Amino acid sequence: MPVQPQAGPDASPPSGAALHPGIARLRTLAFVGPAGAGKTSLLEALLLQAGAIATAGSVERGNTVSDHDPLERRMQHSLHASVVHIDHAGLRIHAVDTPGSPDFIGQALPALEAADTAVVVINAQNGIELMASRMLETAAARGLCRLIVVNRIDAPGVDLPGLLAALQQTFGRECLPLNLPAAGAGRVLDCFFNTEGSSDFSSPEAAHRALVEQVVEVDAGFVERYLNEGDVDPRELHAPLEQALREGHLIPVCFTSAKTGAGVPALLDVIERLLPNPAEGNPPQFLSGEGDAAVPITARPDPEAHVLAHVFKINADPYLGKLAVLRVHQGTLRRNAQLFVGHARKPFRVAHLFMLQGKEHLEVEQALPGDLCAIAKVDELHYDAVLHDAQEDEHIHLAALDFPVPVHGLAVSPLRHGDEQRLWEILHRLVDEDPCLKVEHVGATNETLIYGLGELHLRMLLERLRDSYKFEVQTQPPRIAYRETIAAPAEGHYRHKKQSGGAGQFGEVWLRVEPLARGAGFEFVDAVKGGTIPGQFMPAVEKGVRAALASGAVAGFPLVDLRVTVFDGKHHSVDSKEIAFVTAGQRALIAAVKEARPVVIEPLVHVEILAPEAAMGDITGDLAARRGQVSGTRAAVPGVITVQGLAPLAELASYQTRLNAMTAGQGRYTIALSHYEAVPPQVQSQLMSSYKVKDED
Repeated sequence: MPVQPQAGPDASPPSGAALHPGIARLRTLAFVGPAGAGKTSLLEALLLQAGAIATAGSVERGNTVSDHDPLERRMQHSLHASVVHIDHAGLRIHAVDTPGSPDFIGQALPALEAADTAVVVINAQNGIELMASRMLETAAARGLCRLIVVNRIDAPGVDLPGLLAALQQTFGRECLPLNLPAAGAGRVLDCFFNTEGSSDFSSPEAAHRALVEQVVEVDAGFVERYLNEGDVDPRELHAPLEQALREGHLIPVCFTSAKTGAGVPALLDVIERLLPNPAEGNPPQFLSGEGDAAVPITARPDPEAHVLAHVFKINADPYLGKLAVLRVHQGTLRRNAQLFVGHARKPFRVAHLFMLQGKEHLEVEQALPGDLCAIAKVDELHYDAVLHDAQEDEHIHLAALDFPVPVHGLAVSPLRHGDEQRLWEILHRLVDEDPCLKVEHVGATNETLIYGLGELHLRMLLERLRDSYKFEVQTQPPRIAYRETIAAPAEGHYRHKKQSGGAGQFGEVWLRVEPLARGAGFEFVDAVKGGTIPGQFMPAVEKGVRAALASGAVAGFPLVDLRVTVFDGKHHSVDSKEIAFVTAGQRALIAAVKEARPVVIEPLVHVEILAPEAAMGDITGDLAARRGQVSGTRAAVPGVITVQGLAPLAELASYQTRLNAMTAGQGRYTIALSHYEAVPPQVQSQLMSSYKVKDED
């Protein structure tokens, strides 16, 4: 069998696997953290230190290896996850550079599924930001080893001792420095293998002692040696160190300045000597089967086993086609191999296999466990797809990530009539790239809507539409899906009579409307007696009634939650026709609704807001001003609060902009439909008057 049952989250990595010779010299890292922390610059410094590039590029000049997209260069921010590799002294490092803006977390979270270690980069000036907390929390939930890199240690006014204390207070005493700044942040001193020297704060000896004590705690034999001998040679602690990293018992902290290069050689040394290879990290959270019947399994880093690989990123290029970036977890993926995608019964051939270096595609013959590679021009590939070469592995999938729900919407339409289908196709290509983008067509308002995590998220999507696909669109905020209903029973009557020479049109309808419970929908009852409306015309009456339901009676919104009973009418043996009863049914319903205390109802949504704790007062006050109600609060992680409540959807238009202002860009929110409720009288008056103006036009 290619897979074995997983023993549990604390299980040691599988032993006895036929590992390929290079696996011990392989590291796979995801560089994550808030925007402005310097992840891209740090990777550029590592590439320079390893000799992979001759000179370091900069984000400001737009010439870094990982930020290669023209839009990224123009914005001077990472917008997509980008893969680079570093070959150094027989070591191969696969690294994924990710965007730090919360709007692009759909690009950052999947990178964690490709890595053995999450490198969380923190800006020494800004301290612990929400994105850093989110990534550390998610990495822990996925069982990844974690490394915190405090960057920009040479920036003016930084409080590095205070920041280290804050890290330990927020994330636990297991956050211990592997090195310490020295010479005024001009270099760093190793604290794991070294106990001597003078640092800018604390001391290498004290830091060394804390590290060793933390590591030996996971191994009773080393605890006894440490107690008896007073110290243990760090070179003997490789196995317990990797165990401590796997179990989250140690979260190492390193200090760097990507700008000056301080700490960069030490970080490269830490990656080589201390971070896990693919056989030492926790295995990914694969499952076999669906729902409650799913069974955890372990992918083995064995090149001779069946292939298991996972697609963690999709690139959609208008000229080059689809590029799927994947992590090989088990087996050997070879060029020209036949692979299946999930449940698919028909395999595809791997015509080309690439290793990525930013925008460069370097063709390779094979990829082994732990490698990141890419396959081009295979339409069946999609984000989260599991590739395998054995039919019995078709039910294997990775445990789902918890993505934020996209709630910031725009209605889009092509500038040229007739381009609707092309717009739909392009939007779906872009949505394929990002799990936090959504596109849908709303029949009630006849709009194509795109949803993202914020204004910047959608603005970048529109920029790509224009720049990459040369497609121009017009946008407007999505219309709120108001509805109309009634609050009392009433009757309506309409006689349709039209004579224009020859056969005329005649139909007369009496009907009654009654309110139903919210969410009950619509009921149509035929209560005509004596044949006053012949049976063959009753479908026409219902058609007219439904037409009125769709168009609304007082404000132009669909009518819901009412019963319509047709109880009388008249017909003419010659002039009665279907069209006459369609018109009579429609007008009779409108007349009845106007007498039935019509009410406009609006969607109310459950809202959950994640923000820094200091902003809670502003958030609750602002929600109340938007006709919202706070139902509860809870601590998410230290320093971060979750506010839950109920609010009208109409009041949350552009809410992300307001939330950004209250939280310095750190807040995020999700919504889910709760129920419909009557709008306030003044809002109903505005909606009805607007509809009357349209009628007059």
